[in-house]
Amino acid sequence: MKRLVCLLAVAALAACGGPKGPRAFTYATTGEVTSLDPVFPYDGDSQGLLYNVYETLVAFEGETNDKVVPKLSTEVPSRENGLVSKDGRSYRFPIRKGVKFHDGRELTPADVRYSLLRFMLTDRDGGPSSLLLEPILGVTSTRDKAGKLSVSYAQAAKAVTVDGDAVVVRLKDPFGPFLAIMARWSYVMSLSWAEEKGAWDGEEKGWEAFNNPKAEDSKFFAEANGTGPFKVQRWDRTGRRVILARHDGYWRGPARLERVMQVAIPEFSTRKLLLQGGDADIIAVPRPLISQLSGLDGVVVKDGLPRLLTDPTLFFTFKINASANPDIGSGKLDGDGIPPDFFADKDVRKGFAYAFDYDAFVTDTFKGKARRAIGSVPPGLPGFDPTAPHYDHDLKKAEEHLRKAWGGKAWEKGFRFTITYNTGGDTREAACQILKKNIESLNAKFRVDLRGVEWASFLDRAQRKQMPLFARGWTADYPDAHNFAFPFYHRDGRYPTAQGFSDAELDSLVDRAVREVDAAKRAALYAKVARRAYELAPQLYTVHPAGVYGMRSDVKGFYDNAVLMGVDFYPLHR
Repeated sequence: MKRLVCLLAVAALAACGGPKGPRAFTYATTGEVTSLDPVFPYDGDSQGLLYNVYETLVAFEGETNDKVVPKLSTEVPSRENGLVSKDGRSYRFPIRKGVKFHDGRELTPADVRYSLLRFMLTDRDGGPSSLLLEPILGVTSTRDKAGKLSVSYAQAAKAVTVDGDAVVVRLKDPFGPFLAIMARWSYVMSLSWAEEKGAWDGEEKGWEAFNNPKAEDSKFFAEANGTGPFKVQRWDRTGRRVILARHDGYWRGPARLERVMQVAIPEFSTRKLLLQGGDADIIAVPRPLISQLSGLDGVVVKDGLPRLLTDPTLFFTFKINASANPDIGSGKLDGDGIPPDFFADKDVRKGFAYAFDYDAFVTDTFKGKARRAIGSVPPGLPGFDPTAPHYDHDLKKAEEHLRKAWGGKAWEKGFRFTITYNTGGDTREAACQILKKNIESLNAKFRVDLRGVEWASFLDRAQRKQMPLFARGWTADYPDAHNFAFPFYHRDGRYPTAQGFSDAELDSLVDRAVREVDAAKRAALYAKVARRAYELAPQLYTVHPAGVYGMRSDVKGFYDNAVLMGVDFYPLHR
C-alpha cells in the first residue's frame, strides 16, 4: 500500500504542469517553503530558494566561506580600499549600476537602504532580523520583554544612509562577522514596488504598524521581485511547490535553465522514485537511507559536502505551553504526564544527556559520515574547542540524575510525554528513537511517545512552546562561532526563545565574545561558553554531519556552500 501511495504521488507530480525538457529542473526537498518575503522565513528550504530570487551586496565565492566577492556592491569594503573606517564601524557599499529587478525597474541605492531597514524593523517573532539588528544597532530585537518597541526609526535611519551612489552602514560597535552576515542576508527588493503593494514605504510615519506582523499579512508573503537569476512564476501552496522562471534580464547573463521547480516531498521513497524516473534532478537524502540510491541507473550520490551544521539537536522546553496540549499528558508528575516546567530541573536534562548513545548514532545512523558533537559550534570554525567537556553514553549516570530529579518524584512516579520531529527528518527521527529506547530502559514507569509533524506546523509549535522535547538542527547563517553560540545560548537566540531558557552568564559571555577583536581572547571566551553550556545542559547535541544529495548523472555545474542552505540553480545545466 505504501508503495502504491508513492507511485500515485509520482504520477501526480509528473502530471502537475511542472517544468519539463532539457532546460527545466526539479529539486525535491523535505521542507516546504513558508514565505516568499525574505524577512520572514528562518528555515533552510525557504532561504535556499530565496537565494535564487533575491541578491545580496556581497557573496561568498563558490564553495569557499573565507573569500567574499562583490555582488550588488561593486567592491567588498575593506580598510585597504578605504571603504571601512579606521574604527571598524563604518562600511561603504558602492551600488552596481544597470541591475534590473524582475519587473524591469532599475536597482538604486535607495532600494538597498530600504531593504536593510525593512529587514531590521519588520522583526517578526522567530525571524532572522537579529542578524542585522545585532551588528548595526547593537540589539537583538526591536522590542523589550513586554513586547513594546524599544528601537526608534531614527536609530535605524541614522545607521543606514545613502551617500551618492553608495550605501553606508554604521555599526554600533566593531563586529567581526559583519561582512560574512552581509554575504548571506543583505537581500535587496524594490522600494517603489513595495510602495505600490501597500507595504511599508521606508518612512518614519506609521512604521510601527509593520513591526512583527503575521506572515500572511506581509504584502510579499506570496510575491517576490528581486534581482536574482530566477523569478517566482507560481507558488502552489497546496502542492507544496514553487516554480521559478529564468530572469532573462539578469545582469550577469541569463541562466542556462529556463524553469526550476522546488517541491517539498517529506517521504524519501517518493523522492527516490522521482529521481530514478528522471522527474527530479536533485533530491534531499537522509543519511540512513543513502544506500538505497546505490546502483540506480543515471543516479549519482554527492557525499561529504561541506557543512557547518549541528543536527540533530534535542531541545528541552523549560516552560511548556500547557494549553490544550496532549504532549504533556495529564500535565502532572503522576506517571501519565509531566508538569509544564518538567525540564527546568537540571537533573532531568542531564539524565537525558547521559542516556543518549552518541557513538551508536554516528556508526549506525550516519555510517561514520559525521563527527560526534560535543557542543553547538562545529569543527572548522575559530571558537570550536575540541577539549570542551561533554556528555557520553552512560546509563548509570543517567539513572543517578533521574533518581534525583524532582526530589526523587520523577523516579518514583514516572512520566509520559511526546518527543517531536519534523516529518521527513529521518536522522532526527532516529535520534528520537534512540533516546526513547534508552530512557524507557531505565524505569518501567518512564514512557516516551514519538510524533512526526509537518514542517510548517513544526516551526509554529516550537515557537509557541508546545513541544516538550523536539529534534531540530542548525546550519550556519554565516561562518562564525557567534552564529552558533547566539542562537543556541543567548536569551534572544532562536532556540532559547522557543525553549523559554535564559542564563545571564551565558548572555554575557556570548555578547563579549562577538565584540572581542583579539582571536586568542575570543577563542577563550567561546571555551567558557562551552563549559557553561555543559554545566546547564539546555540541549542535547549529537553530530556534525557532512552534506549529501542524490542527483541525476547529467547534472553539470553543481557546487555546494556550507551556508547556502539549498541549491544555487544559476550555474546548473546538462
